[in-house]
Amino acid sequence: MPQNDKGRKTYRYGDLLNASGAGRRTLDIHAVLPEPERDEQGRIVRLPQPPVSLTSSEVSRILKPYFSVRFREQLRAVVPLAAYLALFQIIVLRQLVEDPWLVTGGLLAVIVGLMFFMEGLKLGLMPFGEVIGATLPRKAALPVVLLITLLLGIGVTFAEPAIGALKTAGQNVSADKAPYLYLVLNQMADTLVLVVGASVGLAAVIGTLRFLYGWSLKPLVYTALVPVLGLSLYAASQPQLASAIGLAWDTGAVTTGPVTVPLVLSLGIGIATAAGKGDSGLSGFGIVTLASLFPIGGVLLLLITLSFTTSPAEISQLAASVSTTENLTPPWYARSPGVEILMGIRAILPLVIFLFLVLRWMLKEPLKNRREVFLGIFLTIVGMCIFNIGLTYGLSKLGGSAGGMMPMAFMAIPGQEDSPLYTYAVGLALALVFTWVLGFGATIAEPALNALGITAETLTNGVFRKRTLILSVSVGVAFGIALGLAKLIFNLPLLWLILPCYLVAVILTWLSSEAFVNVAWDSAGVTTGPITVPLVLALGLGFGSAVDAVEGFGILSMASVGPIITVMISGLWSRYCARAQARAAQKKEPSAVSTLEEIT
Repeated sequence: MPQNDKGRKTYRYGDLLNASGAGRRTLDIHAVLPEPERDEQGRIVRLPQPPVSLTSSEVSRILKPYFSVRFREQLRAVVPLAAYLALFQIIVLRQLVEDPWLVTGGLLAVIVGLMFFMEGLKLGLMPFGEVIGATLPRKAALPVVLLITLLLGIGVTFAEPAIGALKTAGQNVSADKAPYLYLVLNQMADTLVLVVGASVGLAAVIGTLRFLYGWSLKPLVYTALVPVLGLSLYAASQPQLASAIGLAWDTGAVTTGPVTVPLVLSLGIGIATAAGKGDSGLSGFGIVTLASLFPIGGVLLLLITLSFTTSPAEISQLAASVSTTENLTPPWYARSPGVEILMGIRAILPLVIFLFLVLRWMLKEPLKNRREVFLGIFLTIVGMCIFNIGLTYGLSKLGGSAGGMMPMAFMAIPGQEDSPLYTYAVGLALALVFTWVLGFGATIAEPALNALGITAETLTNGVFRKRTLILSVSVGVAFGIALGLAKLIFNLPLLWLILPCYLVAVILTWLSSEAFVNVAWDSAGVTTGPITVPLVLALGLGFGSAVDAVEGFGILSMASVGPIITVMISGLWSRYCARAQARAAQKKEPSAVSTLEEIT
């Protein structure tokens, strides 16, 4: 029998199980722990905790199932989309994927990075949000609570994985064709994210007040849309600003990701619960909707302000001077992978410091499970850095490549001798069907959509079934993405598509009940995952670059408004069916009138 350095006998766990009898998989802990120390009355005074010593192979066997489950979860999200893009490129476009091993390594980095990031978010950042959400409303006045909510909205926006895709998107924008778009995506990228973050923070404040006072979402949507559409109309009337409208509307789709939604919601619901208003079935809805609309107005205001202070000629001069300095070898932190690592640390660390200061200095609450929380923060930062590297070499490269080659299907592309591969009608149909299936497939597999479906079914007492909602959102996103691609193909002004779609959404909002309005407008947020956003952005920018379009934005914004319309149409149809059933039941037995009409 082996002995350790203290002379105690040690047993292998497998040997112990074998000795205990065939088939046993559990073991009483008292059989392996030393006897507790007791006082004179026989009461336990201390439980000795001998140090655990594990070999590297034992650590590996313990961690393997833990990480394999999380790895497979991200694998299922990334591989089908990447395989679909690659197969479309190989089979339909007859082109091999450029730098296949580099792209594969990048996609692997995305999977590993998201695995670490999501686990770190759960262990490290979410405990902060839950404690602050439950404690802050009891210890601070409402204005202070709302100020913290505003600052938290800014912090979580910087920490969103998909926000890095916006910065990457600026690399292909021409300062001569789209000066203000170039300026905000390149020279003022941090200011752009700050404005988006402040808008998300303001949305979180108003959403929290809505929880507190039970405001209807309908007037908030109308109030938010009026200035946003008005600013869009003004920007569309200015030739130098029109090219940046797509960016403004796409930022609304980027902000509601895996960091913003749970952290801001936990604080908002915590405030409402502390005030005794957290038991409503609609608690939790609304912030995602407002966080999608407010950044559009914020970015448009930033662009309009810049148009009054900086001329296109000055931006062109600035771009020329930057181009000259870019010929010099940049320092390590401005080159890949240093820049991706630095972006990852800068995104997470300020948010952690802010949350820690609120917890310790304002709430004076101890940090429970400190080791676990610190491990979670470490995993979040490491995951964000690895994800950023994967974003550059995997998702953006693959999406950009597929988008850049897609026009070959129906038009001649300089440098591609075989283009066009098909007749115009067939190639155009193939491109639109490809994007439709991409949008449908990416959405229907989204885990957050399943959770929203269950909530919607509960809210409407089964009138609006989960399957109906999932199909409605997926079809809406699919048509939205296909419409966004059509905008790039036919060089349509984005406002021509946005304005009618949102007018239809407003009319449907007026006709729908409060429950359906909450579900429909929040459903747009599920289209903005950390994988879908970079892929769709890169696809649009690659396509726009191939057809020599000024910019390639707008697809995400159309993917957001699509499900709003389809979900409310489905909701109205469900209400019509429920009322028809109620009338039929009333004719048969007047006392058995269904309460569905009240629900819907």
